[in-house]
Formats: sequence, C-alpha cells, structure tokens
Amino acid sequence: MTPRRFHKQIRFLQNRLSAPGYAGLHLTVGVLVVLICGWCFGEIAEDVSHGDPIVQVDRHVAVWFHQHASPTITQVARTISFFGSVGWLTAVSIGVALFLVSRRDWLNASLVALVMVGGSTLNVVLKHFFHRERPVLENPLVTLSSYGFPSGHTMGATLLYGLLALLAWKNVRNRAARLACAVGACFWILLIGLTRIYLGAHYLTDVLGALAAGLFWLVFCWTAFETLRRRHDSTRFHNF
Repeated sequence: MTPRRFHKQIRFLQNRLSAPGYAGLHLTVGVLVVLICGWCFGEIAEDVSHGDPIVQVDRHVAVWFHQHASPTITQVARTISFFGSVGWLTAVSIGVALFLVSRRDWLNASLVALVMVGGSTLNVVLKHFFHRERPVLENPLVTLSSYGFPSGHTMGATLLYGLLALLAWKNVRNRAARLACAVGACFWILLIGLTRIYLGAHYLTDVLGALAAGLFWLVFCWTAFETLRRRHDSTRFHNF
C-alpha cells in the first residue's frame, strides 16, 4: 500500500534524477547550483553590509598582499588581470558570438549575449546597490573610483571562461580535453580574482561575492537554455 500511496512522489523524484528529458537531472542540478550560489552571495553580502568579522579578514589580507608586493609580481599580476578587463572580455565575447552566428548556432550565440550582457548589467546594479568602497592602501598599485563589491573582473571572467568551459564540455568528445578545459577555466578565474586582491583593487569578499554572483547567473542562463533546447528537441522528435 505504501509504494502505491507515494507512487506520484516517487515517480516525480525519478524523473528529476533521470538524465534523459528536458526536465530531468540537468535541471535539478542547475536549480540546486543556482540556489546554493544565491545563498552564498547573500551570506557574503550580509556580512559585508553589517561589518561582520570577515571585514577585518578582508583588511588583513589586503595589507598582507600589499606588504609582499614586488615589481616582478606586480607586472605579472597586471598582465593576468588584463584578461578579466571589460575590453578583453567584450572583444572575446563578440568574437565567440560571431563565430557561433557564422555556424548558424543561434541558440548558443544568444546564450553568449545573454550571459555577458546580463551579467555585466547585474554587476553594475550590485555595485551601486552595496556602495562598497575599494581598499585604501598606502602607495596603491592601482587607483579606481568605482565601487568594489562585487569584483567586475572576477565576475566577468567567471561568466566568459565558465561559459566557454561549459560549451567545450558539451561539444568536445575527448574526456581528457573536456576535463582540461574545466580545470583550466577554474584555475584561470581564481587567478584573475587573486590578482585583483594583490593589486589592491578589491577585498577578498569582493572576489568571493563575484564568484558566487557570476556562477549564479551563468548556471541560471545555461540551465534555462539547455532546458529550452531539450524541450524543443523532444517536441520535434514526438511530432516526427
């Protein structure tokens, strides 16, 4: 009697954990990741807004990096940081979108546009909502007047390189190459975030908040587009 009583609930869970279908495992995982990233960002933002102890950690980390700066490391950090700049990310995004358009891959081209334009807009909105000043250091390596939370370089890098890694994971058949793209993207994103702390452009929580917000928007867009694509393929198959 019990299995029959909960038949609908069990069937629902089975469908949510099933790889096939447009509303299966990928949607479940996507929703979970979005919720976790949203919660993480909320916790970080709350701590920053209320001046919790993590703010003191921010200052200690900023001062430590500043005290251990050297001309060589600074030059390397500036070079790495460039690959998270607005100009670079915009140029690469346009290039990727045009390449996809040339292959008539309209769905992924639209995905690139939504992820990057929407993510950039979200970053600006968040910066102006929290109004957090950047680190104030003696003899700073960089001087910026805009707000610092969340880090634009880190969030932009998370969106672009994360999206490229997802596209590679989906389209590259070689498992080793797919894993290399995923690991490489994660390492590069973290490295860009680290350089922003080193250069004194951001606090640690600016970078962590950007990672959470970037992943939130990236996974939200990816899950939505993948669900639409699978639903379209499923409908076309049944009609055929």
